[in-house]
Amino acid sequence: MCNVREWLHLRRNHFLDRKRQRTLYRYILKPILFRFVPEKAHNITVSLFKMLLSMPGGGWITKQMFGYESKDSAVTIDGLTFPNAVGLAAGFDKDGKYYHDMSKLGFGFVEIGTVTPLPQGGNPKPRLFRVSEDKGIINRMGFNNDGVDALVDRIRKHGKPDNCILGGNIGKNKITPNENAVDDYIVCFEKLYNLVDYFVVNVSSPNTPGLRELQDKKPLSIILNALTKRNKDKKPLFLKIAPDLTEGQLNDIIELVDETGITGLIATNTTISRKGLSKSAKKVESIGPGGLSGAPLTDRATEVIRYLHHKSNGSFPIIGVGGICSGQDAVDKIRAGASLVQIYSGLIYSGPELVKAAKKAIAQM
Repeated sequence: MCNVREWLHLRRNHFLDRKRQRTLYRYILKPILFRFVPEKAHNITVSLFKMLLSMPGGGWITKQMFGYESKDSAVTIDGLTFPNAVGLAAGFDKDGKYYHDMSKLGFGFVEIGTVTPLPQGGNPKPRLFRVSEDKGIINRMGFNNDGVDALVDRIRKHGKPDNCILGGNIGKNKITPNENAVDDYIVCFEKLYNLVDYFVVNVSSPNTPGLRELQDKKPLSIILNALTKRNKDKKPLFLKIAPDLTEGQLNDIIELVDETGITGLIATNTTISRKGLSKSAKKVESIGPGGLSGAPLTDRATEVIRYLHHKSNGSFPIIGVGGICSGQDAVDKIRAGASLVQIYSGLIYSGPELVKAAKKAIAQM
């Protein structure tokens, strides 16, 4: 008969077994969460995770389940060292409410936002939809957030997470006309400047009317040059682009990176394309407009990364995002030319184990 210590050791190993981790999410948590509308499920998920972390030993359990670091995992970009190459994409934590908790999953960096100068409610609900047949998500959230002042207060109160880089993704308010968009980006940039480690300029969401027009060379150069002039400490500054750009537009973006001196690009945001979905066209149409993410975006996002890397001769770093649902997907982004990767939608279908799988796959390249 085993003693109490041996029994606890056996139960711990049973609980931490990777196969059982996947089973726990795939066959228990996921079916329950998918009974709720996606936005509600998101809120339930973060609440459950926060509850786990607040329990005695919850942090230790999380680290044992999802922690994975290799000695060569760190990546340095523009003087900023990321503990590992796998980050949480913007959109998950728009208001800085969960970044400390999410860092416990082993992310090397967490990107908060998109944040705008003024609070805004976003688009009417429902505005988030699953395309489960294809492991995809369609959203038309519309930059719903509490505004930059509320975000600043939260970061000042809670500080940066340990051993995790914090990024700030900034945008413009819906009511701000495009000719004044630069002012919104400056406001967010200056208010967050001493609180985050890097910045991302988001002009590529399809859910704010007219926003993608700012990807044209002239308005984009105005925004990027204005921020570069104010970047006194030379913090890394990235531009997030859409996957729907033509080669000509991508070429313009490459030129802008060189002309403005920004650090690099995040490729890509969500797509307005519905190409390749197995869901019937009528059902897809009934969902309405919005950006598609998840597995349907995997190949296109990788293509864009590969094109940018090849066309620019690897002259600037790229953060690869879009359809990373497995460790192999993360590796494919790195091999296409990305220096770092980000995940979000893949977590919904693959669970938190995806973070560890991505880090491990990259380390074994």
